[in-house]
Amino acid sequence: MSNPTHLNTEIRDMLLDCGLFNQMHPSDLMAVAGYFSIVVMNQDEVIFHEGDAGTFMCIIRTGSVSVRKNNAEGIQIEIASLRKGRAFGEMAVLDGERRSATCVAASHCELLSLGKDSLDKMLNEAPKMAARIIRALAVAMSKRLRMVDGQLLAQQV
Repeated sequence: MSNPTHLNTEIRDMLLDCGLFNQMHPSDLMAVAGYFSIVVMNQDEVIFHEGDAGTFMCIIRTGSVSVRKNNAEGIQIEIASLRKGRAFGEMAVLDGERRSATCVAASHCELLSLGKDSLDKMLNEAPKMAARIIRALAVAMSKRLRMVDGQLLAQQV
């Protein structure tokens, strides 16, 4: 059995490394590390399917993830390729809706996973830390949305 303190230190370092939580102090990330877990996925393994209940979110530590949606004919099309530091699955965890896309490991991946139940637990036990995590995710989603808005505008011009 591995030492939980060592594991938490490893998870804290991964959280520091991913770039999503640059506004947070390393000691804050150490405090929340225990709510995350490390998940290893093999290439072509489905992480979750479009329409699944959103019970967890992930942050990519290593590898890449393919985001796919079914088109009108029911054929799965890749809509994005995600790399190190990118969070995914967070929309369903935050809003309680079903998954909006399928995510598949495009290579061997190491992911940090945060379950909805763990996030709820963090909200009860460490609300200030949970607020900082949620804020960092909201900022990342906001940046992505602005980027997509810019792309859509560029296509119309």
